[in-house]
Amino acid sequence: MSNLPTTLPAWLALLESRHAETVINMGLDRVLAVKERLQLSFSCPVIMVAGTNGKGSTCAMLESVLMRAGYKVGLYIKPHFLDFNERARINGELASDDVLVAAFNAVEAVRGDTPLTYFEFTTLAIMHLIAGAGMDVAILEVGLGGRLDAVNIVDADVAIVTSVDIDHTDYLGDTREAIGFEKAGIFRAGKTAICSDPVPPQSLIDHANAIGADLWLMGRDFNYSGDKQQWNYGGRSQRRNSLAYPSLRGANQILNASAVLAALEALKLELPVGAQEVRTGLVTVELPGRFQVLPGRPTVILDVAHNPHAASALNQNLGNMGFHPYTYAVFGSMHDKDIDGVIAAMSEHVDHWCLATLPSPRSASASELAAKVQIVQEEKAERTINIFDDPGSAYANAISRAGENDRIVVFGSFLTVAGVMAARKSAFH
Repeated sequence: MSNLPTTLPAWLALLESRHAETVINMGLDRVLAVKERLQLSFSCPVIMVAGTNGKGSTCAMLESVLMRAGYKVGLYIKPHFLDFNERARINGELASDDVLVAAFNAVEAVRGDTPLTYFEFTTLAIMHLIAGAGMDVAILEVGLGGRLDAVNIVDADVAIVTSVDIDHTDYLGDTREAIGFEKAGIFRAGKTAICSDPVPPQSLIDHANAIGADLWLMGRDFNYSGDKQQWNYGGRSQRRNSLAYPSLRGANQILNASAVLAALEALKLELPVGAQEVRTGLVTVELPGRFQVLPGRPTVILDVAHNPHAASALNQNLGNMGFHPYTYAVFGSMHDKDIDGVIAAMSEHVDHWCLATLPSPRSASASELAAKVQIVQEEKAERTINIFDDPGSAYANAISRAGENDRIVVFGSFLTVAGVMAARKSAFH
């Protein structure tokens, strides 16, 4: 044990090298075994969030509102953009390297010869860290699916499924019904189960009923109404009126905010939250890469949209922005995504494509993307397509060509957005 890493970067490098050698057998037996040895359990309410899109936004809104109400909040959210520490937040602050290293050491001390993937190991470590930090509430974001995700070794008091759409078909199946069943795996008997997808898959409803979860459906158990200025939430026994729209922009955010208020209604005895705290929490929430409009000109929008469902929401948000003569797209994608569907959803507004290969073995190459754009997007009068080795170079090209009234939209993957964030940061310094 004496030769364990002492710094966070060294630990992460070790986990990545081990991960490369680990053959993944799906299933939670290994993680559960280590959880028992770690004696991991939460003494506070746990809210778990799964879904194809909207997970991160929902977690960030929950964190913001609950912190406004004076609660100590632990949040596990992923992936990260620039620093691994972004994945573990204690009262809104990133966990320090030292705290994370201690959590990694704790997992390693009981792991024995049980192989764990990078995600399983880091999930155990961060949940251990949050469980021991004296929190009033823990918010846990599911990675992939739900049923077999490492986060699902914990029993949530409230489980939220935000949206069900087709994304990781390799693992989860290629129909909404198959995916809905996987995500419903986070529901528990006798506990609150919320689905904010307006068209929930029957498989999700059936599973919730079969296990005896208390299922809250959008439109049946809770809903929203609103006008240009404000909106209202109506739940089973609680109304919240004249709310300001969330600071996270976009049509889909009102669905996410409604699920947040349903979760708070379900927990109103354990974690009461007043009207003003809800209002302020929703207005002050910040989350990078979710239709994030940066100050300055040309207008730059960062969005992690990487499937057709998210891309069509992004396209709709672009349409609501007012006039920009030209739109430049900085786009990179993993090869296992529905790239044609994403391009088709974004074709309406994009004039100039700056395509990037991402720093991952799973990346589609920029030239593959270029071939797809040529086939999928109807020929536009002044359309251009250029290819680059990385997102930073693609972004630099867009910045050099865009006029001050134009806009640049960066999307397709967390890695596309992270590459541009890093490039902007180094240019700034």
